[in-house]
Amino acid sequence: MPVGNEISFPRQHARTQRFTLGAPRNFTVAPDGSQVYFLRTATATSRANGLWAFDTATRAERLLVDPGELLTDPEDLSPEERARRERSREQAAGVVAYSTDQDVTRAAFALSGRLFVADLASADVRELPVAGSAVDPRLDPTGRRVGYVAAGALHVVDLESGEDRVLAEPDGDDVTWGLAEFIAAEEMGRFRGYWFSPDGEHVLATRVDNAPVARWHIADPANPSVPAAEIAYPAAGTPNADVSAALLGLDGSRVDVEWDRAEFPYLTTASWSAGPPLLQVQSRDQRRVRVLSVDPDGVRTVAEDEDPHWLEIVPGAPRWAPGGELVRVLPRDGANRLLVGDEVWTPDGFQVRSVVDVADDVLVTASTDDPTQTHVYRVTADRVERLSTEDGVHGVARGGDVVVLSSAGLGHFGTRVAVSTGGVIDSHAETPVLTPDVRLLTVGERDLRAALLLPTGHVPGTKLPVLLDPYGGPHAQRVVSARNAYLASQWLADQGFAVLVVDGRGTPGRGPEWERAIAFDFAGATLEDQVDALHAVAATEPDLDLDRVAIRGWSYGGYLSALAVLRRPDVFHAGIAGAPVTDWRLYDTHYTERYLGHPDEKPEVYDANSLIGDAPELVRPLMIVHGLADDNVVAAHTLRLSSALLAAGRPHTVLPLSGVTHMTPQEQVAENLLLLQVDFLKRALG
Repeated sequence: MPVGNEISFPRQHARTQRFTLGAPRNFTVAPDGSQVYFLRTATATSRANGLWAFDTATRAERLLVDPGELLTDPEDLSPEERARRERSREQAAGVVAYSTDQDVTRAAFALSGRLFVADLASADVRELPVAGSAVDPRLDPTGRRVGYVAAGALHVVDLESGEDRVLAEPDGDDVTWGLAEFIAAEEMGRFRGYWFSPDGEHVLATRVDNAPVARWHIADPANPSVPAAEIAYPAAGTPNADVSAALLGLDGSRVDVEWDRAEFPYLTTASWSAGPPLLQVQSRDQRRVRVLSVDPDGVRTVAEDEDPHWLEIVPGAPRWAPGGELVRVLPRDGANRLLVGDEVWTPDGFQVRSVVDVADDVLVTASTDDPTQTHVYRVTADRVERLSTEDGVHGVARGGDVVVLSSAGLGHFGTRVAVSTGGVIDSHAETPVLTPDVRLLTVGERDLRAALLLPTGHVPGTKLPVLLDPYGGPHAQRVVSARNAYLASQWLADQGFAVLVVDGRGTPGRGPEWERAIAFDFAGATLEDQVDALHAVAATEPDLDLDRVAIRGWSYGGYLSALAVLRRPDVFHAGIAGAPVTDWRLYDTHYTERYLGHPDEKPEVYDANSLIGDAPELVRPLMIVHGLADDNVVAAHTLRLSSALLAAGRPHTVLPLSGVTHMTPQEQVAENLLLLQVDFLKRALG
């Protein structure tokens, strides 16, 4: 807790939203390279983002949109907007997203469901009247119109005349136009549901019918007078939303986009830039994808690919190159490769993570021999040039010849943002009160990547209890070359632990074979890698006390923590499972079926990878933490495991968090969770 004018790390960590507040984000570079636009909060603890501009010639910054001047009342978000933010893990307020026209002269954004358009040169902001609460406003490429969704209807407003035209409206109680469905936003990385044509005269829009999806109810037990919220949740093996698409003309025309939706029910990505609009659709087992080109005369298949396990969805792909070639990323010869047309543009061992920009060259992020690092590359048919020069994790935005590079590394806090013409975009993020001392390791026969943190000032020869701090599942890494990734781990180490973070099989950055090694085997592969890494590190670090080993994690990490104490009590002596999946039949279709198959076809796989049947085996202290408002990993996971443990007579601890979702943005909750975890671990390990 704070002493004098000092502040504790848990308090600082919570009030700065894990040191993200004050950091610049969401960069857009003008085509002529003269300006860089971005979002940033005014201070390290204020939550409302403003829209800023950075002049690349003078290197001066100016605030274009101050949300405090536009809103006099606290933000009031619609259920649709709250859902969008939960899916994207957005914790900030104010301007959390904006769109621009192609020439980057205007920006559109929403505040409390109100629609605003800013002139970026003059910083003049005007509000447009809307029908209801506006969600996901987007300017058309010409800058003459802005689209938005309200009450499930897709609107387009003419900025000159002010005419608000409804392009499509729901034809049923469960129908929406222009919004991403739950599965697309939660698992596919598709957060939008409509795309303007380059001339602004047409819109490609999704129609989502949630009628087939089972209804679940999220109650707030702390407020029994409040009715439970009903959500459409597609659990593994159950029906998904019915997703279709149409080309909508501003002249009132409509052409439905026809494809075999029974065979390819998932609409994973869409884009509309240089050529006709592109859709990528995917089979339910995710082993096949088709890329479709759409025009008023019909739909044609541009490409079709398959994989015996699954095909990953890569951000930014597929899309058209200026010459009409299709740009995509596919597993080829042990690597996730960039293809332009039928030609492979990236070399062996080059793992493409995202496609950022496509011009005569292609701008990508990728990992090579070190999966803890992600670099930015400019790729052409005959050359690969690395643009990020320092070790770390990098991102990029580009406009014309100007490149904005965002870089995190072990040598500095936070993310540094450099503009290729010179100068940096300032961060207002707070400096943490501790500095991680992290050692990155490669251990075991599978060359597992691990990070080891010891207490500050640790004296060699002093035995330390060990705390594993993983995520451990697919689609996310914890072992990265970035200092801020280890702040909480270092604080935990300073409480008297040797903290070990391990990325096992299934984590990204190491190629298709590594990612697919967990197929049908979450429990075996991911747990085995944690155990193997622990023993390998302890063999060279004699201060690690293998008689006192704990594990903690959230989401998949929570599953892994509960799994560890249930199935390997010989190794793990205590566990903290935060928001754990305990029965994979209760988790969603797209994620779960990708790795475990359909539960009707492989019930034995679901039984082997779920935790409920292991309840009688618990002999170690286990704390389970769960937000009761979680609509991603619902609290039923924890409650069912707790009931099974109780039925088996196995003592355990459950910490319910009232009003908390899968995120824990509330300051007091986030702060005290760290403190309570340490208290539990110290008592459990003696």
